[in-house]
Amino acid sequence: MNDPLSDIIGLLQPQAVFTKGISGAGRWGVRYGDFGHPSFAIMIEGSCRLAVDGQAELNLHAGDFVLLPTTPGFTMSGFEPVTPVSMDPHVAAAATGEVRHGRQDGPADVRILGGYFIFANEDSGLLLSLLPDLIHVGGVERLSTLVKLLIDEAASDRSGRSLVLTRLVEILLVEALRLTQTADAPAGLLRGLGDARLAEAIRQMHSDPARPWTMADLARKAALSRSAFFDRFVRHVGVPPMEYLMAWRMALARNLLRRQEIGIAVVAERVGYGSASTFSTAFTRYVGQPPGRYARSLGNRNPAGS
Repeated sequence: MNDPLSDIIGLLQPQAVFTKGISGAGRWGVRYGDFGHPSFAIMIEGSCRLAVDGQAELNLHAGDFVLLPTTPGFTMSGFEPVTPVSMDPHVAAAATGEVRHGRQDGPADVRILGGYFIFANEDSGLLLSLLPDLIHVGGVERLSTLVKLLIDEAASDRSGRSLVLTRLVEILLVEALRLTQTADAPAGLLRGLGDARLAEAIRQMHSDPARPWTMADLARKAALSRSAFFDRFVRHVGVPPMEYLMAWRMALARNLLRRQEIGIAVVAERVGYGSASTFSTAFTRYVGQPPGRYARSLGNRNPAGS
């Protein structure tokens, strides 16, 4: 069975991971600006507050896991009133060693493992837009086990470290995302996959993007009328079905062009276009530049047919 979530992770290609210890004691609070890279935090002990821009404030406790796919600005603090200290997220990410907030001596009230990773896919924004802005999972042993493995591997200098870290991050992402794959998740891909009827239509789009899908075809796969399917898809996924299909086709096309192993006419055929010219027009409208120019901008050889 085709798995859209694995498709998304496969295209994102998470690679590097950076982790560090963070602790707080007494009266403390920090305010970070937009970072852009996906980041995560696992609560090792204690509790704190997390207020991510545009989201409801959370109280985090030991064992909780938080993933921010694009890491907008956020404030993290203890529970006493405080004026947060402004932090540059890029400077903070480059710092080494444990970061201590608030009282510098004595035992910490809270200990956190914070980290971030980068995606090899330069067009990750297209795919990240399909994910929630914030993912919060509490007390799941499988995630805790993965994080412990990640911590251990990140601190090691063993051969194969980079590969192991990459695979662990992929698994961590899938585990965190599948735990929020429910019908009451925020609008997006995960909520759509949490609806059995919509999930079938999404799987069909992913498994056969070259097929000339129509709204009627997809509605039949979901066993719904066209109007009911359209309304339900928009409500759960956040975009109309054909817009989602276009986004997925363009993500696949960009990946194929990036690899530059086949010509544009073949790329067009694989993502559901009858001719290279029709594909080029759609790609240019969606991406902002023709496929040939896009491929050349990556600094590699130009695929045939541009």
